[in-house]
Amino acid sequence: MSTVYLVGAGPGDPGMLTLKAKEVIETCDVMIYDYLANADFLKWCKEDCEILYVGKKGGDHTLPQDKINELIIEKARTGKTICRLKGGDPYVFGRGGEEAEELVEAGIDFEVVPGITAGVAAPAYAGIPVTHRDHTTSVCFITGHEDPTKEKSGHNWSVYGQSNSTLVFYMGVKNLPMIAENLMKNGRAADTPVALVRWGTRCEQTSMVSTLENVAEDAAERGFKAPSIIVVGGVCSLHDKLGWFEKKPLLGQGVVVTRAREQASGMVKTMRDLGACVYEFPTISINPLENADEVEEHALQLGRWDWVIFTSVNGVKHFWQHLRNAGLDARQFGGINVAAIGPATANALRDRGINPDFVPKKYVAEHVVKGLLDLDIAGKKVLIPRARVAREILPAELTRAKCDVKVLPVYETTLAEESGAEIEKALEEGRIQYVTFTSSSTVENFFQLVKAEKVQDCPQVKMACIGPVTAKTLRDYGLTPDIQPEDYTIPGLVQSILDDK
Repeated sequence: MSTVYLVGAGPGDPGMLTLKAKEVIETCDVMIYDYLANADFLKWCKEDCEILYVGKKGGDHTLPQDKINELIIEKARTGKTICRLKGGDPYVFGRGGEEAEELVEAGIDFEVVPGITAGVAAPAYAGIPVTHRDHTTSVCFITGHEDPTKEKSGHNWSVYGQSNSTLVFYMGVKNLPMIAENLMKNGRAADTPVALVRWGTRCEQTSMVSTLENVAEDAAERGFKAPSIIVVGGVCSLHDKLGWFEKKPLLGQGVVVTRAREQASGMVKTMRDLGACVYEFPTISINPLENADEVEEHALQLGRWDWVIFTSVNGVKHFWQHLRNAGLDARQFGGINVAAIGPATANALRDRGINPDFVPKKYVAEHVVKGLLDLDIAGKKVLIPRARVAREILPAELTRAKCDVKVLPVYETTLAEESGAEIEKALEEGRIQYVTFTSSSTVENFFQLVKAEKVQDCPQVKMACIGPVTAKTLRDYGLTPDIQPEDYTIPGLVQSILDDK
């Protein structure tokens, strides 16, 4: 049977989506989403999920509400599971109640998945608790934009004006002069603190505090637009003292992450935790081999090698998968020396029960070879499980040292099937400040998807390269690396961007 889920997407920060909401997004057959629902959530949809945008932005309606209702019912009658994703909470100025009534009339089952409403979350991210015993013991949520077809306003300005409650207005920026005037006319003091929070909880968040008397003029001067929450009351005086989100060091900075999707999550989370607006733009796709017979054959004969050198987390991950497919485990490495290029690769091995015998201090082939030669690797048998296509310096240098080297492809990297249009548009609009590259392949693939001149035309954009080899590849495209860490790791790259601020 078909079920419609009226799902609250929360205020925008991806971390504030509920577990129940994520579960519905991951399993639904049809996704119908609004303008204020974070589009990042769509990446959790099934591959065959039908995704439909019906957002309303500043009076520009993709579909009017009655047509949205018809669409939900039409899709539900096909027997599919529908996720109706709405910003904030569906029952707090989200018209979820109207949609639920239509579903009842049509005899269609539905469930409501509440979400965190912007009226609480946005002020909290701006340092404003909507209740505080030193200021108020109640809060009132009010629409700042009433249905224009209503014969009589639902506002009781005399109650709002004379109350000591915190007042939170949704969708009211256009009507801010009228709101302030009505409150003062009905008893609220002209010096009552008022706060505006735009894009609350998102990386674009900005906020300001004024007074009822001056807020309309101050907001116009600062260019405050929708979507913004308006907060009226003494609690707004805590904004400067308790504000925390807007102190994040990379708040509002656009950062492009070009790593493969399978590898990018840690870097994306770190950047978001620092306040950055992250553009996930995987330029590399990591794929298993079509034929893994050779890998499994070498896994069975691992004891013939003196050293096994892993150059990446992906090398560890995919080799272990082949090891398991052959019915084997970490015991195959008994008596074999193991090297890991980089701390993340070393940790991936430790997670699988192998403590590497060698982890170089610098993570480029030249330094790796020197360290291995100090461990008497010369003349030994060496297996290197890695990508099918990768730099040849390490095997070449080891061969020169009289090692018997076998490069064993355990996975493939290909150009990701991404469009560069969104990145090019963000570059043109000045929304990107940093582009990060973690390998030569990410540079080469990035410029297959995005025209180099688009970047060259943006002097505000800085190129951040993980190490000298990646930086050299970038120079081949006529661009100068602006940022390069001493420590050729993801944490080092992130720290270098922070140091640039």
